[in-house]
Amino acid sequence: MNRNLSVGRIYDGLNFFGKLTPKRVANALKVLYSYYAARQTGKVARPGLPMSVSFEPTTSCNLRCPECPSGLRSFTRPTGMLGEELYKRTIDELHETLLYLIFYFQGEPYLHPQFLDLVRYATERKIYTATSTNAHYLTDANARKTVESGLDRLIISIDGTTQEVYQQYRVGGKLEKVLEGTRNIIRWKKELRSRTPHVVFQFLVVKPNEHQINEVKALAHELGVDEVALKTAQIYDYEHGSELIPTIDRYSRYAPQPDGTYAIKSGLGNHCWKMWHSCVITWDGGVVPCCFDKDAHHRLGDLQTQSFGELWHSSAYNDFRQTLLRSRSEIEMCRNCTEGVKVWA
Repeated sequence: MNRNLSVGRIYDGLNFFGKLTPKRVANALKVLYSYYAARQTGKVARPGLPMSVSFEPTTSCNLRCPECPSGLRSFTRPTGMLGEELYKRTIDELHETLLYLIFYFQGEPYLHPQFLDLVRYATERKIYTATSTNAHYLTDANARKTVESGLDRLIISIDGTTQEVYQQYRVGGKLEKVLEGTRNIIRWKKELRSRTPHVVFQFLVVKPNEHQINEVKALAHELGVDEVALKTAQIYDYEHGSELIPTIDRYSRYAPQPDGTYAIKSGLGNHCWKMWHSCVITWDGGVVPCCFDKDAHHRLGDLQTQSFGELWHSSAYNDFRQTLLRSRSEIEMCRNCTEGVKVWA
């Protein structure tokens, strides 16, 4: 591993653990206990509050990636922007126990006009913050504001090291914009003498770009990026194969079968850690169980009308958890669920 990448990970780890407080640790222990107790007994005990939450700034996106509902414009739910009042009210309720806040679900976060103000609000409450971006809006001004916001982790999607390869998945995107945005962030980190955000190049490994894995690592080193994450791709119609499924087995979520079809590698156990430690909040205040529910079919409550605590401990949420413990295969989105989606470079 490159020494610079190793040092970056160390700094990031120290920063993350520096966010721990007695209340956050106590809540994490409660979450762990309730999860393993549920697995043992098959019954849902009262869980702690989530350790991690994903907020969706917007469903809007400038690109048209082929396996993304935002890119395909295929949502049945409406497109919109996260409201500041709903966001702040939820953070105020959760900040004492919340450790990790992800500003991403669907869409491009930087299209939200107050995005970096939302980040700063969480930073002031010493919550570890992260986002994922296609980097097309990391102008010089936005890069400086990003560093000044206190954002802890910036994941930049870069799925090719040449424009020809990059655009095969990032349809409508410009690789040079990604590289320009990355340079802007790295420069402003140096100018402002900041160790954050921890910059990650996320490379979604698909068949058209798998030959560029070593090249993206070299490019990250050249630019001063802190880390490279190789992410495996979720394919919606995988059973009969796809042009996106990599030929390198370790980067594929799917395994070929003797009859020529494909199956998910991971098993479908009747449990799910995400249901106890995290959730996703859509731009309009809906709460869904995890990031696999991209169209918010399993809406378990509404923060427009409920407090988070009421929703998290509601009968609807606990019934959903109970279904997972009984028979996870009953839930459609779980059938294409593959935990462990990154291969760290």
